[in-house]
Amino acid sequence: MTTESKTATVRPVSVSLKKKSRCLVLEYPDGNSFSLGCELLRVYSPSAEVRGHGPGQEILQTGKENVNIDTVEPVGSYALKLCFDDGHSSGIYTWDYLYQLGENQERHWQSYLSALEKAGYTRQIQ
Repeated sequence: MTTESKTATVRPVSVSLKKKSRCLVLEYPDGNSFSLGCELLRVYSPSAEVRGHGPGQEILQTGKENVNIDTVEPVGSYALKLCFDDGHSSGIYTWDYLYQLGENQERHWQSYLSALEKAGYTRQIQ
């Protein structure tokens, strides 16, 4: 007997970069659509530069309020590489990770704002 995994990869049917509004819009076959802000994508980059090399090694990203995405590049059939205008381009955003960010966008955003406040930083460049 087989069961469908809850974490089955959900690949978007459409990916659009909206530079003016600084967001990446992903539309899915299940009817969901997410507009992910460039700042959120940048501060939650799956790169080692942001996440560190293990638990507790995350590096809080600050001053990213006006960050934008310069280019979006496919990585095989499983992910996107986002190249940001601040030079960051080492994160590989899998389809699963992007969907999870979309589903939990508000929780991630509030967590980021809380971490900034706790550390005494802001979203603005200082």
